[in-house]
Amino acid sequence: MINKLILIMLLVALSACEQTQTPTVEVRQADKIAGLWRGVLTSPGGELPFGIDIMKGEDGYTAKILNGEERADTSSVDFSNNTITINFEWFDARITATLSEDGNNMNGQWSKTASGRDKTSMLEFSASKGFDYRFSQELDPAVITNTAGSWEVTFRDEDGDSIAVAELNQQGKIVTGTFLTPTGDYRFLAGSANDNKLYLSAFDGAHAFLFNAEINNDKIIKGHFWSRESYHATWTASQSNDTGDFLPSAWEMNKVTTTDNTVSFSFADINDNTVQLTDERFKDKPVIVNLFGTWCPNCNDEAPVLARFYDKYKSQGLEIVGLAFEFTEDPVRDKQQIKIFKQRHKINYPLLLAGGNDKSQATKILGFLDEVKSYPTSIFLDKNHQVVNIHTGFSGPGTGEHYVQLLEELENEILTLLNN
Repeated sequence: MINKLILIMLLVALSACEQTQTPTVEVRQADKIAGLWRGVLTSPGGELPFGIDIMKGEDGYTAKILNGEERADTSSVDFSNNTITINFEWFDARITATLSEDGNNMNGQWSKTASGRDKTSMLEFSASKGFDYRFSQELDPAVITNTAGSWEVTFRDEDGDSIAVAELNQQGKIVTGTFLTPTGDYRFLAGSANDNKLYLSAFDGAHAFLFNAEINNDKIIKGHFWSRESYHATWTASQSNDTGDFLPSAWEMNKVTTTDNTVSFSFADINDNTVQLTDERFKDKPVIVNLFGTWCPNCNDEAPVLARFYDKYKSQGLEIVGLAFEFTEDPVRDKQQIKIFKQRHKINYPLLLAGGNDKSQATKILGFLDEVKSYPTSIFLDKNHQVVNIHTGFSGPGTGEHYVQLLEELENEILTLLNN
């Protein structure tokens, strides 16, 4: 009887140990998530690296994506059963990965809803604890190759040639900078240059950019550019001391096609209410009509700027209305993304779903522009709703002084509208 009692007590003790050990292991692994990680997407062009800073607070985990000086936001971080999910809600994108037993590695995939109904972009993802370098070439003891300065760039893809300006900064082997195009920029790029080779990358949850090239004195040759899992272009560049006139003016790229120099629109907002330029709220007020997409990196850079201008000048009569051109062909999903975009950027002016993101179709839908060349595009109307100016594209904070200059130009344009 005593032996049986001892056996029962032993079984109970073992059961209790098993019940306490499992959550203890989970907590121990969860603690290992916080810290810096070197993330890598498996791009068709090779490793596309970026930094991840995961932080633990009272309410759980948060994360930032690191590209040079940029710390890009994530919307949430979930961890359960050794699976970590880093969400980018505003891009309908996420990283999902499994944590290794020792807590030093993750393996999984990045995925994002893509253009067209029921389509998804996807790349394999891995990460290792620590962020001592971005590209492995940064550890190579080879001779440093200097890339600092401005470069006149030509990209070439299946649609032909396009131009850009690369502005690069360098400290040792570490390179940061961006490409300015006629309609925007490639945001915060970071990488390295050594042994006559250049490597740059950027990732913000939706946009995965990878650049590499060979360098020959003041020329960049044999350049490749990959975006996500499908787009590829080649590029070359020449160093230049004066790139000021290389790109066209963003204020001169679009024209209105109506004979009376006016525009009109009628689209539903996120609550299915029809909004038109003839509505009372716009009467006798200057209006900025902003063409954008929630999926667009430059639009996400521009949105908080317009939101601040609106809050600052609405009491003086300024109105702004955003016309969204989305890509899933699913109005319910697209309006949800517009709602998230509106909340993220604290936008207090109306956002309307205008159509799909195909530029030729958008041109037909609007009917008052010669061509939709870029998202974003901002059309400035005076109090009589006559078009007085159009700005095509947006140079974001990754462009440094160009961004500062553009903010000044946009605000001066608003002041001119309000004072006339």
